[in-house]
Amino acid sequence: MIPDSAVTLRPATGEDRFRIRRWLSSPAALAWWGTASTVEAEISLAIGSSAALCRMAENGSKPVAYAQAVETGLWNEERSPEVVPGTWHLAYLPASEEADATGTASAVLALLAEEVFATTLALACSATVSVTNEAAARACERAGFRWQRIWSDRLLGPSWLMLKQRPR
Repeated sequence: MIPDSAVTLRPATGEDRFRIRRWLSSPAALAWWGTASTVEAEISLAIGSSAALCRMAENGSKPVAYAQAVETGLWNEERSPEVVPGTWHLAYLPASEEADATGTASAVLALLAEEVFATTLALACSATVSVTNEAAARACERAGFRWQRIWSDRLLGPSWLMLKQRPR
């Protein structure tokens, strides 16, 4: 596990796309997000949007994960009633089993949520975690997210919907 304090975020660049594409073959990556083709499409849309924050997580200068936050108003799909307008949805893609560890994931999610709240008027941040990925749910909890309900996600199937409210 990578120590929380060693993780930093930087904007994702075009050069990162090939690295991210390689990570999509990892079972840890797909457990967090869904199928490789759908994840790649979502990342492409986010990178091209002004209503998204796309970040590479690094340990020193070594990339260990990709994460993004997207304003949920861009979604055309049905949202749970707990995901109110003004919520930003966070997604995490670990580079390896090591980056799938709870400490690394929670550090990345906490840093990204902090950036969302510092740079937008977001009311909350949400995350969707497959019920088969308990480690991801624990990482979200450690980052300050709280379980709301079970939600049927179009990619992950039955999932925990988790929210982190804007700090007061």
